[in-house]
Amino acid sequence: MRRLLLGVLLLLAGCEQPPAPLYMPDGDNYPEKLSEWGMLQRADGFIALITEALPYDLNTPLFTDYAHKLRSVWMPVGASAHYGEAHFDYPLGTVLSKTFYYPKDAQGRLLLNEQDDRDPQRGLELARVQLIETRILLKQQHGWVALPYVWDEQQLEASLEWAGASRDVRLLDAQGQTQPVTYQVPDANQCAGCHEERAGQGLNPLGPKARHLNKDFTYAEGAHNQLQHWQQQGRLQGLPADLQGVPHNALWPAPRPTESLEQQARSYLDANCSHCHNPTGPGRTSGLLLDPATTIGIRYGLCKQPVAAGKGSGDRRVDIHPGQPDKSVLMFRVESADPSVMMPELGRSIVHTEGVEVLHRWITSLAGDC
Repeated sequence: MRRLLLGVLLLLAGCEQPPAPLYMPDGDNYPEKLSEWGMLQRADGFIALITEALPYDLNTPLFTDYAHKLRSVWMPVGASAHYGEAHFDYPLGTVLSKTFYYPKDAQGRLLLNEQDDRDPQRGLELARVQLIETRILLKQQHGWVALPYVWDEQQLEASLEWAGASRDVRLLDAQGQTQPVTYQVPDANQCAGCHEERAGQGLNPLGPKARHLNKDFTYAEGAHNQLQHWQQQGRLQGLPADLQGVPHNALWPAPRPTESLEQQARSYLDANCSHCHNPTGPGRTSGLLLDPATTIGIRYGLCKQPVAAGKGSGDRRVDIHPGQPDKSVLMFRVESADPSVMMPELGRSIVHTEGVEVLHRWITSLAGDC
């Protein structure tokens, strides 16, 4: 009888259910542990999103030291977002989660690659990934709140770290070379600084917008356009019937056949720079605007002199010099890993080789002279 009772208890422990998703439209008593949000569940050596949370991916994502990302959006039962070409209006209580991790090989070495290693049915195999952090973006009565959670080494739990954290990791590339990375988990103020897309207007989600989401995604039941899937799941209202009229960024790292080099470069600058460098963002004072609505010209950096000279400009005279990337301030900054020079200022400690290569080719292709 005792053996039977013990077996039942072990079975129940192995089938432990995650807590219900946390609905928190107001207040500031935020959970100290990520598990209290109820957005992730563990089973059979895998960690996955709960059924109620929609996974999503971006056409061209933000570069974060080659970290992979498991993204999700959860909305209260019966609530939905309202479509807007520039921004979605998300309902009160919406929770956006983004878990950063690196894949591992059989020897436990962290890998530098951009391959999708998520199992659509089961999630991430814990033995093959190293979880680093999970960021929560929560919509409350007074606006959006950003909360950084850092995973423990055993990958059992992540804890709220207002001051952020730092992790030294080594990434093995396809050529067998090792790249050291000092991965920085941003503090809450840094999270807010990047998400303040409109200066003085509070935080906003950067990724889940129409142009970033307009792509196919492999769900457990098969591949489907994300925007249409959100609509069918009752999570998005107002989506245009014809997706041809909905904007989309270039697909990274392998663009669609119809996507030009210019679209690839502009999509990269949009994902990595335009949250600051837009007409209402913190970077507007530089006069360099890299948002999709700004046309290619002096406001986009062509032959525009930088506001600040010296070390930050590399003594180069214009932000983008047509045909000459080596004379362009923009290239000097994206090619640098010096914290006093590099752009973006946060979110990376090494250079994104593939992103730099696309920008280099694009500037080389530009006609004209300054």
